[in-house]
Amino acid sequence: MTGNAPTAVVRAELTKIRTLWSTLGALALALVVSVGIALINNISVRHAIDTGSDMVVDDFDPVNSGFVGVQFAQLALLAFGVLLISGEYGSGMIRVSLAAVPSRGLFYAGKIASAAAVAFPLSLVMSFACFLTSQQALGPHGVSLGEGEALRAVLGAPLYLTLMCLFSLGVATMLRGTALSLSLLFSVVFVFSPVANAVPGLREVARYLPDRAGSQIMTVGEQADSVLGPWAGLLVLALWTAAALVGGLLMLRRRDA
Repeated sequence: MTGNAPTAVVRAELTKIRTLWSTLGALALALVVSVGIALINNISVRHAIDTGSDMVVDDFDPVNSGFVGVQFAQLALLAFGVLLISGEYGSGMIRVSLAAVPSRGLFYAGKIASAAAVAFPLSLVMSFACFLTSQQALGPHGVSLGEGEALRAVLGAPLYLTLMCLFSLGVATMLRGTALSLSLLFSVVFVFSPVANAVPGLREVARYLPDRAGSQIMTVGEQADSVLGPWAGLLVLALWTAAALVGGLLMLRRRDA
């Protein structure tokens, strides 16, 4: 490898991503679905508010309502992070990749950089699209980007989604298998975390789970965690992500392809 090896590795990884049409299609679908969910949900919320329905929760905040669709989008981004590495193990292409890039640390860094290069801009577009669509759907009950902590939440959402994508990459590198990695991640994020947060005895633990802590960066008002806060919550997620990525690197170096 020449002096520009890191750039070449990242370029190669981005080329791999462009050839995975099913993966890119899933990410594009996530953008469309998240905006669609945001629109439908907030049309329903506006109707409930206008009719005085008791279905509107007491701690309703239009900013939080803008990220209902974004939460669903993390399904696709978690899967994307997993497939970036587990797909190569499953197909046997990992041997070719490691032969082309003998330095496993450099290979892994290329995976991380390419994942972030795709996840962040996509999440940024998704965040703005969901928020603006939601506020339009809420009509007079919506807020502007300049109101309160709305801008922090909109800019924080792509940070959260990108870190969750990288977290899933680290987990998948440790576990190797697609099914096992997705089962574990989806179980933690969509089953254990919500259940634990609803149980008084487990709530203190739940607030430090990666998804629960990280999502505080896009949560405002009464629904926000007064103990952790947005930036501390994002830091907790960053530590989880760093631990997963380091664990993935250690396993990648120790095991045969």
